Amino acid sequence: MTIRFSDPVAQYEAHKTSIDAAIGRVLESGRYLSGGEVPAFEKEFANFIGVDHAVGVANGTDALELALRSCDVGQGDEVITVSHTAVATVAAIERVGATPVLVDVDPDFLTLDPQRLSEAVTDRTKAVIPVHLYGQPADMDAISEIARNAGLRVIEDCAQAHGATCHDRRVGSLGDVGCFSFYPTKNLGALGDAGMVVTRDERLAEEVRQLREYGWNSQRESIVVGGNSRMDEVQAAVLREKLKWLDDDNATRAKLAARYGKVLATTQFVLPCLRRGAQHVYHLYVVRTAARDDLLDHLKSHDVIGGVHYRQPVHWQQAYRDRLRIASGLLVTEQVAGEVLSLPIYPELDEKGFQQIVTALLSFYDGK
Repeated sequence: MTIRFSDPVAQYEAHKTSIDAAIGRVLESGRYLSGGEVPAFEKEFANFIGVDHAVGVANGTDALELALRSCDVGQGDEVITVSHTAVATVAAIERVGATPVLVDVDPDFLTLDPQRLSEAVTDRTKAVIPVHLYGQPADMDAISEIARNAGLRVIEDCAQAHGATCHDRRVGSLGDVGCFSFYPTKNLGALGDAGMVVTRDERLAEEVRQLREYGWNSQRESIVVGGNSRMDEVQAAVLREKLKWLDDDNATRAKLAARYGKVLATTQFVLPCLRRGAQHVYHLYVVRTAARDDLLDHLKSHDVIGGVHYRQPVHWQQAYRDRLRIASGLLVTEQVAGEVLSLPIYPELDEKGFQQIVTALLSFYDGK
């Protein structure tokens, strides 16, 4: 049996009856866009996060772009974020015409280093995008304090952290705006692309609503320049069903992570650190080893497919090499790029599969 680091088919099969019913409900309604499922999901997701407003969009990259636009970030502005992230974080900054400013991650949690943030702020800095990486919240206390003192907007990239908390508050509710992706492999995954912008600020929410649909007002008159970034009804219906199990699924991920930690405690792997006061939801279970590529091959020979998130920091990628400002050395980022390895973790991973994975992991060092 081949085991991959993520298995969205297994999640569909676990909830097949209710997901099929949700899809059928949309098909029978005849409203595939702008029906009742999207506003219902927006309300339910806002309640889950603990904010007043949620606006469904087409994908997570659009969520970041529209959040930036709603915060008046554009040409000539700078936005600080990290290079150890999915390229979407930086692509969204580029799409609004701003300059991405990259800072290093801290060596323990691999999220934005607040000290580096403080050093990177200039009179052109308009916002900061902390990335809640792998399911682990960034250091929002320190980041928020720096941003507040510098007059910066805080736009949370929550694409990997659905349901994670920091001091009992969900990520997405900690900054000015939170942005989510519902890509199929996420903790809360759609059957295609979908995203969400969440906020407590009614003005920001209304601006995102206009921007996602041609800048329309209630009479469908374009009062600002917008585009088309609608969430469709099928995705909203499926996500409404999956949201009901998200906390339980995250708890299962945490149990699997604890088992990994116990089994691998005596190995040479660097295991994930847990931030004090935060709840990690283990979108990915990421270990570090200098022998990463050899280990990937070894696992594959045992029918276990690991992942690498991320092999190339954004500043190494051809499209962005001359379009960024690197505020300081990215020593940690560049080191971990050659070490990180994502092990399989998802709620439907059964005991047989788990044992297959850990046997393969332990045999790697036994054979050295």
